[in-house]
Amino acid sequence: MAWKDTKFYSIGAFKCPVCHEADFFLSHPYDLTKAGDFHANCPVCRTKFEREPGFFYGAMYVSYAIGVALFVSVWVALAVLTPDLSVLGQASIVVGVLLLGSPYYYALSKIIWANFFFHYDPSARQKVS
Repeated sequence: MAWKDTKFYSIGAFKCPVCHEADFFLSHPYDLTKAGDFHANCPVCRTKFEREPGFFYGAMYVSYAIGVALFVSVWVALAVLTPDLSVLGQASIVVGVLLLGSPYYYALSKIIWANFFFHYDPSARQKVS
């Protein structure tokens, strides 16, 4: 199995979960005017991404899990690497990391959620061509 055939490729590169060719989002996560906006249909395989109204509300749970995992990881890393740093200093760094990364985590949660429900189909590109 090639790297491009995996869900990790789709998630890491923000590509369509079905064809792994087209971009999932309209723009990069830090373009705040279009943050989280995605194509209604894949430009390559024509897959409709929103199966029903509110489909991506489930991505909130993924976003919560990412936030908690990041919070715990950064807090533990700070406690181990800088034990003399005050609790206020640690909390400030953790909040800063979460705030600065939130557009990326928002996009990441949507593409992970989409990959739960859409699966790679290597013939999807050929169906449209």
